[in-house]
Amino acid sequence: MSADHESSPPAPRPPQRTAYGKETWKEIAFLLSNLLTALVGFVYAVVSVLLGVGLSVTVIGLPLLALGLRGARLIGRSERARARGLLDVEVAEPSPLPSRDGFFGWLWTSLKDPVAWRTQLYGLIRLPWGIVTFTLALVSLIVLWPVLPFLSRGLANADRGMVRGLLSPSDELERRIAELESDRGVVVDTAAADLRRIERDLHDGAQARLVALAMGLGLAKEKLLEDPETAAAMVDEAHGEVKLALQELRDLARGIHPAVLTDRGLSAALSSVSARCTVPVKVSVDLAERPAEAIEGIAYFTVSELLQNVSKHARARSASVDVWRAEDRLLLRVADDGSGGARLDGGTGLAGLAERLGAVDGLLVVESPEGGPTTVTAELPWRSRPGV
Repeated sequence: MSADHESSPPAPRPPQRTAYGKETWKEIAFLLSNLLTALVGFVYAVVSVLLGVGLSVTVIGLPLLALGLRGARLIGRSERARARGLLDVEVAEPSPLPSRDGFFGWLWTSLKDPVAWRTQLYGLIRLPWGIVTFTLALVSLIVLWPVLPFLSRGLANADRGMVRGLLSPSDELERRIAELESDRGVVVDTAAADLRRIERDLHDGAQARLVALAMGLGLAKEKLLEDPETAAAMVDEAHGEVKLALQELRDLARGIHPAVLTDRGLSAALSSVSARCTVPVKVSVDLAERPAEAIEGIAYFTVSELLQNVSKHARARSASVDVWRAEDRLLLRVADDGSGGARLDGGTGLAGLAERLGAVDGLLVVESPEGGPTTVTAELPWRSRPGV
Protein backbone atom coordinates (compact mmCIF):
# COMPACT_ATOMS: atom_id res chain seq x y z
CA MET A 1 0.00 0.00 0.00
CA SER A 2 1.36 3.45 -0.87
CA ALA A 3 2.26 6.07 1.70
CA ASP A 4 -0.62 8.25 0.56
CA HIS A 5 -3.11 5.50 1.37
CA GLU A 6 -1.44 4.80 4.70
CA SER A 7 -1.63 8.46 5.76
CA SER A 8 -5.16 9.14 4.52
CA PRO A 9 -7.67 9.58 7.35
CA PRO A 10 -10.40 6.99 7.74
CA ALA A 11 -13.75 7.73 6.18
CA PRO A 12 -16.20 9.32 8.64
CA ARG A 13 -18.75 6.92 10.04
CA PRO A 14 -22.46 7.71 10.10
CA PRO A 15 -23.81 8.78 13.49
CA GLN A 16 -24.64 5.85 15.73
CA ARG A 17 -28.23 5.16 16.71
CA THR A 18 -29.29 3.33 19.80
CA ALA A 19 -31.78 0.50 19.35
CA TYR A 20 -34.52 2.22 21.34
CA GLY A 21 -33.47 5.81 20.76
CA LYS A 22 -35.56 8.81 19.79
CA GLU A 23 -35.40 7.98 16.07
CA THR A 24 -36.82 4.49 16.65
CA TRP A 25 -39.77 5.78 18.63
CA LYS A 26 -40.49 8.41 15.97
CA GLU A 27 -40.50 5.67 13.33
CA ILE A 28 -42.89 3.57 15.44
CA ALA A 29 -45.18 6.57 15.85
CA PHE A 30 -45.18 7.03 12.07
CA LEU A 31 -46.01 3.36 11.46
CA LEU A 32 -48.84 3.37 14.01
CA SER A 33 -50.33 6.52 12.47
CA ASN A 34 -50.20 5.00 8.99
CA LEU A 35 -53.55 3.25 9.32
CA LEU A 36 -55.57 6.40 10.01
CA THR A 37 -53.83 8.57 7.40
CA ALA A 38 -53.94 5.76 4.81
CA LEU A 39 -57.66 5.26 5.40
CA VAL A 40 -58.34 8.98 4.95
CA GLY A 41 -56.18 9.16 1.82
CA PHE A 42 -57.73 6.02 0.29
CA VAL A 43 -61.31 7.17 0.85
CA TYR A 44 -60.55 10.62 -0.50
CA ALA A 45 -58.80 9.27 -3.60
CA VAL A 46 -61.53 6.74 -4.40
CA VAL A 47 -64.43 9.12 -3.85
CA SER A 48 -62.91 12.12 -5.64
CA VAL A 49 -61.68 10.16 -8.66
CA LEU A 50 -64.73 7.91 -9.08
CA LEU A 51 -67.14 10.77 -8.53
CA GLY A 52 -65.35 13.03 -11.00
CA VAL A 53 -64.91 10.33 -13.66
CA GLY A 54 -68.40 8.96 -13.19
CA LEU A 55 -69.99 12.36 -13.61
CA SER A 56 -67.69 13.39 -16.45
CA VAL A 57 -70.57 12.94 -18.88
CA THR A 58 -72.23 15.89 -17.17
CA VAL A 59 -71.05 19.48 -16.84
CA ILE A 60 -70.06 19.07 -13.19
CA GLY A 61 -67.90 15.95 -13.54
CA LEU A 62 -64.61 17.46 -14.70
CA PRO A 63 -64.83 20.45 -12.33
CA LEU A 64 -65.41 18.02 -9.42
CA LEU A 65 -62.39 15.99 -10.54
CA ALA A 66 -60.30 19.16 -10.76
CA LEU A 67 -61.36 20.18 -7.23
CA GLY A 68 -60.49 16.70 -5.99
CA LEU A 69 -57.02 16.96 -7.50
CA ARG A 70 -56.54 20.38 -5.91
CA GLY A 71 -57.46 18.89 -2.55
CA ALA A 72 -55.03 16.01 -3.11
CA ARG A 73 -52.22 18.55 -3.05
CA LEU A 74 -53.22 19.47 0.51
CA ILE A 75 -53.12 15.80 1.53
CA GLY A 76 -49.69 15.48 -0.02
CA ARG A 77 -48.49 18.51 1.92
CA SER A 78 -49.68 17.02 5.21
CA GLU A 79 -48.01 13.68 4.42
CA ARG A 80 -44.73 15.40 3.60
CA ALA A 81 -44.95 17.28 6.89
CA ARG A 82 -45.61 14.02 8.79
CA ALA A 83 -42.66 12.33 7.10
CA ARG A 84 -40.48 15.37 7.75
CA GLY A 85 -41.34 15.41 11.44
CA LEU A 86 -41.20 11.67 12.20
CA LEU A 87 -38.90 10.17 9.55
CA ASP A 88 -36.55 13.14 8.98
CA VAL A 89 -37.27 13.00 5.25
CA GLU A 90 -36.63 16.32 3.53
CA VAL A 91 -38.79 16.48 0.42
CA ALA A 92 -39.11 19.81 -1.37
CA GLU A 93 -42.58 21.27 -1.71
CA PRO A 94 -43.87 21.31 -5.30
CA SER A 95 -44.27 24.66 -6.99
CA PRO A 96 -47.77 26.15 -6.95
CA LEU A 97 -49.87 25.54 -10.00
CA PRO A 98 -49.53 28.35 -12.57
CA SER A 99 -52.50 30.66 -12.71
CA ARG A 100 -54.38 30.58 -15.99
CA ASP A 101 -56.98 33.05 -17.17
CA GLY A 102 -60.54 31.87 -17.23
CA PHE A 103 -62.37 28.79 -16.05
CA PHE A 104 -61.08 26.46 -18.75
CA GLY A 105 -57.48 27.47 -18.07
CA TRP A 106 -57.96 26.65 -14.37
CA LEU A 107 -59.67 23.37 -15.26
CA TRP A 108 -56.97 22.21 -17.68
CA THR A 109 -54.13 23.13 -15.30
CA SER A 110 -55.78 21.17 -12.48
CA LEU A 111 -56.55 18.09 -14.55
CA LYS A 112 -53.03 17.67 -15.90
CA ASP A 113 -51.26 18.29 -12.56
CA PRO A 114 -48.82 15.36 -12.14
CA VAL A 115 -48.22 16.13 -8.45
CA ALA A 116 -51.90 15.71 -7.62
CA TRP A 117 -52.26 12.48 -9.64
CA ARG A 118 -49.25 10.92 -7.92
CA THR A 119 -50.68 11.96 -4.56
CA GLN A 120 -53.93 10.17 -5.46
CA LEU A 121 -51.91 7.10 -6.40
CA TYR A 122 -50.10 7.37 -3.07
CA GLY A 123 -53.47 7.38 -1.30
CA LEU A 124 -54.69 4.30 -3.18
CA ILE A 125 -51.68 2.10 -2.46
CA ARG A 126 -51.28 3.25 1.13
CA LEU A 127 -54.32 1.50 2.59
CA PRO A 128 -53.01 -2.09 2.37
CA TRP A 129 -49.56 -0.89 3.35
CA GLY A 130 -50.98 1.06 6.28
CA ILE A 131 -52.82 -2.03 7.53
CA VAL A 132 -49.63 -4.11 7.29
CA THR A 133 -47.39 -1.58 9.00
CA PHE A 134 -49.90 -0.82 11.77
CA THR A 135 -50.38 -4.53 12.49
CA LEU A 136 -46.69 -5.41 12.50
CA ALA A 137 -45.72 -2.39 14.59
CA LEU A 138 -48.46 -3.06 17.14
CA VAL A 139 -47.69 -6.77 17.41
CA SER A 140 -43.96 -6.13 17.66
CA LEU A 141 -44.56 -3.49 20.29
CA ILE A 142 -46.38 -6.05 22.43
CA VAL A 143 -44.81 -9.48 21.83
CA LEU A 144 -41.78 -9.04 19.53
CA TRP A 145 -39.92 -6.49 21.61
CA PRO A 146 -36.34 -7.62 20.71
CA VAL A 147 -36.86 -7.20 16.95
CA LEU A 148 -38.92 -4.01 17.17
CA PRO A 149 -36.07 -1.57 16.30
CA PHE A 150 -34.98 -3.57 13.25
CA LEU A 151 -38.53 -4.13 12.03
CA SER A 152 -39.46 -0.46 12.45
CA ARG A 153 -36.29 0.58 10.62
CA GLY A 154 -37.07 -1.59 7.60
CA LEU A 155 -40.73 -0.57 7.39
CA ALA A 156 -39.88 3.10 7.86
CA ASN A 157 -37.30 2.92 5.08
CA ALA A 158 -39.99 1.61 2.75
CA ASP A 159 -42.18 4.56 3.78
CA ARG A 160 -39.32 6.93 3.09
CA GLY A 161 -39.02 5.50 -0.40
CA MET A 162 -42.75 5.98 -1.06
CA VAL A 163 -42.68 9.57 0.14
CA ARG A 164 -39.66 10.43 -1.98
CA GLY A 165 -40.97 8.59 -5.03
CA LEU A 166 -44.59 9.77 -5.06
CA LEU A 167 -44.74 12.99 -3.05
CA SER A 168 -41.62 14.75 -4.32
CA PRO A 169 -41.78 17.47 -7.01
CA SER A 170 -42.63 16.18 -10.44
CA ASP A 171 -39.20 15.98 -12.03
CA GLU A 172 -35.92 17.75 -12.50
CA LEU A 173 -37.74 20.63 -14.18
CA GLU A 174 -39.91 21.12 -11.10
CA ARG A 175 -36.89 21.18 -8.82
CA ARG A 176 -35.17 23.54 -11.22
CA ILE A 177 -38.11 25.93 -11.02
CA ALA A 178 -37.87 25.95 -7.23
CA GLU A 179 -34.13 26.67 -7.43
CA LEU A 180 -34.69 29.51 -9.89
CA GLU A 181 -37.36 31.04 -7.65
CA SER A 182 -34.90 30.99 -4.76
CA ASP A 183 -32.13 32.40 -6.95
CA ARG A 184 -34.43 35.17 -8.14
CA GLY A 185 -34.90 36.25 -4.54
CA VAL A 186 -31.13 36.34 -4.04
CA VAL A 187 -30.67 38.45 -7.18
CA VAL A 188 -33.38 40.90 -6.11
CA ASP A 189 -31.90 41.23 -2.60
CA THR A 190 -28.40 41.70 -4.03
CA ALA A 191 -29.55 44.38 -6.44
CA ALA A 192 -31.38 46.20 -3.64
CA ALA A 193 -28.27 46.03 -1.42
CA ASP A 194 -26.11 47.40 -4.24
CA LEU A 195 -28.52 50.29 -4.80
CA ARG A 196 -28.48 51.09 -1.08
CA ARG A 197 -24.66 51.00 -1.10
CA ILE A 198 -24.47 53.37 -4.08
CA GLU A 199 -26.99 55.73 -2.48
CA ARG A 200 -25.05 55.69 0.82
CA ASP A 201 -21.73 56.32 -0.91
CA LEU A 202 -23.18 59.22 -2.88
CA HIS A 203 -24.91 60.74 0.14
CA ASP A 204 -22.05 60.36 2.62
CA GLY A 205 -19.20 60.96 0.17
CA ALA A 206 -19.40 63.00 -2.99
CA GLN A 207 -22.71 64.72 -2.18
CA ALA A 208 -21.55 65.90 1.24
CA ARG A 209 -18.26 67.09 -0.21
CA LEU A 210 -20.03 69.00 -3.03
CA VAL A 211 -22.37 70.68 -0.53
CA ALA A 212 -19.38 71.82 1.51
CA LEU A 213 -17.74 73.00 -1.72
CA ALA A 214 -20.79 75.08 -2.66
CA MET A 215 -20.86 76.68 0.77
CA GLY A 216 -17.13 77.43 0.61
CA LEU A 217 -17.43 79.03 -2.81
CA GLY A 218 -20.37 81.11 -1.57
CA LEU A 219 -18.29 82.43 1.33
CA ALA A 220 -15.35 83.10 -1.00
CA LYS A 221 -17.66 85.10 -3.29
CA GLU A 222 -18.75 87.27 -0.37
CA LYS A 223 -15.13 87.97 0.68
CA LEU A 224 -13.87 88.51 -2.89
CA LEU A 225 -14.05 92.33 -2.71
CA GLU A 226 -13.35 93.04 0.96
CA ASP A 227 -10.66 90.36 1.58
CA PRO A 228 -9.20 89.03 -1.71
CA GLU A 229 -6.43 87.05 -0.01
CA THR A 230 -8.85 85.11 2.19
CA ALA A 231 -11.13 84.55 -0.81
CA ALA A 232 -8.21 83.21 -2.85
CA ALA A 233 -7.29 80.81 -0.03
CA MET A 234 -10.89 79.61 0.15
CA VAL A 235 -11.01 79.08 -3.63
CA ASP A 236 -7.76 77.11 -3.43
CA GLU A 237 -9.28 74.95 -0.69
CA ALA A 238 -12.40 74.48 -2.82
CA HIS A 239 -10.20 73.39 -5.70
CA GLY A 240 -8.78 70.63 -3.51
CA GLU A 241 -12.29 69.59 -2.51
CA VAL A 242 -13.23 69.33 -6.20
CA LYS A 243 -10.32 66.96 -6.79
CA LEU A 244 -11.35 64.78 -3.84
CA ALA A 245 -14.99 64.74 -5.01
CA LEU A 246 -13.92 63.71 -8.52
CA GLN A 247 -11.77 60.91 -7.08
CA GLU A 248 -14.69 59.65 -4.98
CA LEU A 249 -16.97 59.69 -8.01
CA ARG A 250 -14.36 57.79 -10.05
CA ASP A 251 -14.06 55.20 -7.27
CA LEU A 252 -17.83 54.88 -7.12
CA ALA A 253 -18.07 54.46 -10.90
CA ARG A 254 -15.31 51.84 -10.76
CA GLY A 255 -17.32 49.98 -8.10
CA ILE A 256 -20.39 49.95 -10.33
CA HIS A 257 -18.64 48.87 -13.51
CA PRO A 258 -15.00 49.76 -14.19
CA ALA A 259 -14.28 51.36 -17.56
CA VAL A 260 -11.13 49.26 -17.97
CA LEU A 261 -13.26 46.11 -17.88
CA THR A 262 -15.42 47.35 -20.74
CA ASP A 263 -12.56 48.70 -22.82
CA ARG A 264 -9.76 46.16 -22.28
CA GLY A 265 -11.31 43.04 -20.82
CA LEU A 266 -10.88 40.85 -17.78
CA SER A 267 -7.10 40.56 -17.83
CA ALA A 268 -6.47 44.31 -17.67
CA ALA A 269 -9.28 44.84 -15.14
CA LEU A 270 -7.96 42.16 -12.79
CA SER A 271 -4.43 43.54 -13.10
CA SER A 272 -5.82 46.94 -12.12
CA VAL A 273 -7.72 45.65 -9.08
CA SER A 274 -4.78 43.50 -7.97
CA ALA A 275 -2.55 46.59 -7.97
CA ARG A 276 -4.71 48.00 -5.17
CA CYS A 277 -4.24 44.90 -3.00
CA THR A 278 -1.98 45.27 0.03
CA VAL A 279 0.18 42.28 -1.02
CA PRO A 280 1.84 41.45 -4.35
CA VAL A 281 -0.58 39.59 -6.61
CA LYS A 282 0.34 37.51 -9.66
CA VAL A 283 -2.46 37.54 -12.26
CA SER A 284 -2.82 34.91 -14.99
CA VAL A 285 -5.78 35.04 -17.41
CA ASP A 286 -5.91 32.31 -20.04
CA LEU A 287 -8.95 33.05 -22.21
CA ALA A 288 -9.07 32.80 -25.97
CA GLU A 289 -12.13 35.05 -26.10
CA ARG A 290 -14.07 37.32 -23.78
CA PRO A 291 -17.15 35.91 -22.04
CA ALA A 292 -20.53 37.61 -22.04
CA GLU A 293 -20.62 41.00 -20.35
CA ALA A 294 -22.69 39.76 -17.40
CA ILE A 295 -20.37 36.81 -16.72
CA GLU A 296 -17.31 39.02 -17.15
CA GLY A 297 -18.69 41.51 -14.64
CA ILE A 298 -19.50 38.82 -12.08
CA ALA A 299 -16.01 37.34 -12.50
CA TYR A 300 -14.42 40.75 -11.94
CA PHE A 301 -16.38 41.53 -8.80
CA THR A 302 -15.80 38.01 -7.44
CA VAL A 303 -12.03 38.39 -7.73
CA SER A 304 -12.25 41.94 -6.37
CA GLU A 305 -14.15 40.74 -3.29
CA LEU A 306 -11.72 37.89 -2.72
CA LEU A 307 -8.70 40.20 -2.98
CA GLN A 308 -10.32 42.55 -0.47
CA ASN A 309 -10.57 39.60 1.91
CA VAL A 310 -6.87 38.91 1.34
CA SER A 311 -6.03 42.53 2.20
CA LYS A 312 -8.25 42.65 5.29
CA HIS A 313 -8.08 39.19 6.85
CA ALA A 314 -5.44 36.90 5.37
CA ARG A 315 -2.20 38.39 6.80
CA ALA A 316 -0.56 37.08 3.63
CA ARG A 317 2.74 37.96 1.96
CA SER A 318 1.65 37.18 -1.60
CA ALA A 319 -1.39 36.07 -3.58
CA SER A 320 -2.26 34.83 -7.04
CA VAL A 321 -5.24 35.02 -9.38
CA ASP A 322 -5.80 32.45 -12.14
CA VAL A 323 -8.63 32.57 -14.67
CA TRP A 324 -9.26 29.97 -17.33
CA ARG A 325 -12.01 28.23 -19.27
CA ALA A 326 -12.86 24.55 -18.95
CA GLU A 327 -15.45 23.55 -21.57
CA ASP A 328 -18.64 25.40 -20.63
CA ARG A 329 -17.37 26.79 -17.30
CA LEU A 330 -15.31 29.84 -16.41
CA LEU A 331 -13.04 29.10 -13.46
CA LEU A 332 -11.45 31.60 -11.10
CA ARG A 333 -8.90 30.73 -8.43
CA VAL A 334 -7.57 33.15 -5.83
CA ALA A 335 -4.84 31.80 -3.54
CA ASP A 336 -2.75 33.35 -0.78
CA ASP A 337 -0.09 32.22 1.70
CA GLY A 338 -1.82 33.77 4.70
CA SER A 339 -2.96 32.36 8.03
CA GLY A 340 -5.98 30.45 6.64
CA GLY A 341 -9.13 29.70 8.58
CA ALA A 342 -11.50 31.27 6.05
CA ARG A 343 -15.00 29.77 6.06
CA LEU A 344 -18.23 30.43 4.26
CA ASP A 345 -19.82 31.30 7.61
CA GLY A 346 -16.83 33.23 8.93
CA GLY A 347 -18.18 36.75 8.43
CA THR A 348 -15.79 37.69 5.59
CA GLY A 349 -18.48 38.08 2.93
CA LEU A 350 -17.87 34.65 1.44
CA ALA A 351 -21.41 33.47 2.22
CA GLY A 352 -22.93 36.40 0.32
CA LEU A 353 -20.50 35.84 -2.52
CA ALA A 354 -21.50 32.16 -2.69
CA GLU A 355 -25.18 33.17 -2.86
CA ARG A 356 -24.49 35.59 -5.72
CA LEU A 357 -22.64 32.93 -7.67
CA GLY A 358 -25.35 30.36 -6.96
CA ALA A 359 -27.95 32.73 -8.41
CA VAL A 360 -26.29 32.36 -11.83
CA ASP A 361 -25.54 28.62 -11.56
CA GLY A 362 -22.11 29.32 -10.13
CA LEU A 363 -20.19 27.64 -7.34
CA LEU A 364 -17.73 28.73 -4.66
CA VAL A 365 -15.32 26.29 -2.97
CA VAL A 366 -13.11 27.38 -0.06
CA GLU A 367 -10.04 25.41 1.03
CA SER A 368 -8.48 27.19 3.99
CA PRO A 369 -6.98 25.05 6.77
CA GLU A 370 -5.79 26.77 9.94
CA GLY A 371 -2.31 28.10 9.28
CA GLY A 372 -2.92 28.41 5.55
CA PRO A 373 -2.62 28.52 2.68
CA THR A 374 -6.05 29.56 1.40
CA THR A 375 -7.42 28.68 -2.04
CA VAL A 376 -10.84 29.88 -3.17
CA THR A 377 -12.16 28.49 -6.44
CA ALA A 378 -15.20 29.95 -8.19
CA GLU A 379 -17.06 28.51 -11.16
CA LEU A 380 -19.32 30.40 -13.49
CA PRO A 381 -21.24 29.23 -16.55
CA TRP A 382 -19.50 30.23 -19.76
CA ARG A 383 -21.55 32.28 -22.16
CA SER A 384 -19.98 33.74 -25.27
CA ARG A 385 -20.57 37.28 -26.36
CA PRO A 386 -23.22 37.80 -29.04
CA GLY A 387 -21.70 37.68 -32.49
CA VAL A 388 -18.57 35.77 -31.41
